Amino acid sequence: MKSKIKELRARYNLTQEDLAKKAGVRRETIVFLEKGKYNPSLRLAHDVARALKTSVDDLFELD
Repeated sequence: MKSKIKELRARYNLTQEDLAKKAGVRRETIVFLEKGKYNPSLRLAHDVARALKTSVDDLFELD
C-alpha cells in the first residue's frame, strides 16, 4: 500500500516524531507506513489522516 504521508508531512513541516505524537504512535510506525511496509488498522489510518488534515482515501493508495 502506497501512502502520501511523507509528502503531506513535509507540506506541514512535521518531523516523523511530530506526526507520531499527533497520531499517538511511535516514530518507527510512521517510518514503516511511509515505506509501505506496514498496513495500518482503520483506526491508525484515521488518526494519521486527521493529523495530516486529509482523508484516509486521499492518504493511502492501493497497489
